[in-house]
Amino acid sequence: MSIDEILEEMEALLDKAMTLPIGGHKKFIDGERMKELINDIRLNLPHELKEAKKIEYDCQRILNEAKINAEAIIRKAEERAAQICSKEAVVEEAKKKAYEILSKAQASAKNIEAAAALSVAKMLNETETSYNKNLMDIKRTKERVAAALKTSPNLGNETNNR
Repeated sequence: MSIDEILEEMEALLDKAMTLPIGGHKKFIDGERMKELINDIRLNLPHELKEAKKIEYDCQRILNEAKINAEAIIRKAEERAAQICSKEAVVEEAKKKAYEILSKAQASAKNIEAAAALSVAKMLNETETSYNKNLMDIKRTKERVAAALKTSPNLGNETNNR
């Protein structure tokens, strides 16, 4: 069950809770079920943190692969240029070709790095947005539970006695 689903179930639990006749907005909730749901949130948070770390690792791996590929292309271009350099006329032509290949490889490497950096930024922004939303949902639920505990002294005493 995802954190969002757990939070929705917590909201439903609060919505379905029986209103106390003397309390106005005070409700009687199943404390054990609320504890289970809070525990489920705690168990799911590490999973989502692992996902974020995996995304970060994948992005770093993509950047590293792009650098390695760019270096390999540059090395091959330099090796090819060195092989062609046997005569002066051929040497000039080889230098031009090597420079073209090197320029293309560097441009390609920069493009790959830029695309990978954009991808990393997007994934991190999405992860941050998701975590912020989840955090806000948790805070709202926590505030509701705290409010329910404040408005119902008997409910607070039951929770503290456990």
